[in-house]
Amino acid sequence: MNILLHRHEAEIEIKKSRFIAIAYPCESPQQIKELVSQTRREHPQATHVVHAAVMGAQGNSFSMSDDHEPKNTAGRPALEVLKGSGITNIAVMVVRYFGGTLLGTGGLVKAYGDSVKAVLDGAETEELIEKSTFHVVTSYDLYEQMKKLLTEHGCTAIQEEFTTDISFSGTLPTANAQALATAVTELSSGRNTILIQ
Repeated sequence: MNILLHRHEAEIEIKKSRFIAIAYPCESPQQIKELVSQTRREHPQATHVVHAAVMGAQGNSFSMSDDHEPKNTAGRPALEVLKGSGITNIAVMVVRYFGGTLLGTGGLVKAYGDSVKAVLDGAETEELIEKSTFHVVTSYDLYEQMKKLLTEHGCTAIQEEFTTDISFSGTLPTANAQALATAVTELSSGRNTILIQ
């Protein structure tokens, strides 16, 4: 499974109706409610704010709403596209501004499905992997080697603090934790230990 890295937006127009799809990283049903409210505030004149969401490590927790469109013509087609995308922990809001022409049930299903496809196209994702945080303190003479070691073991969001020693903290794939702990001990001849949570 992959996860969405950032909010992403796309817009399509069908028979003068505007469909604005906005994808958000999302991990909980509570967050969905907040995103729906936020989207309504951003688009107060919109006719509908439909949502679909896929959550959980296996992508097996779902949420959707037709928001007064005919039953199963909006939320369900949006959700089906999301389920087929291989992306989890994502919520997509589809904002509709009615253009005056009725699309019919088939037209709505296609419009909402195509809106989600449009927003997923170009959305930035990464593989969902379990991550841990780390903290290690080292001496100035090992600064460059320690920095290289952290990068080699997939550490990201690295923060550095310079005092009498140098502190590094950040995140790393949990699968690399043991190998990094061993490498830190070897590099510092047992003087430095790394705290991983």
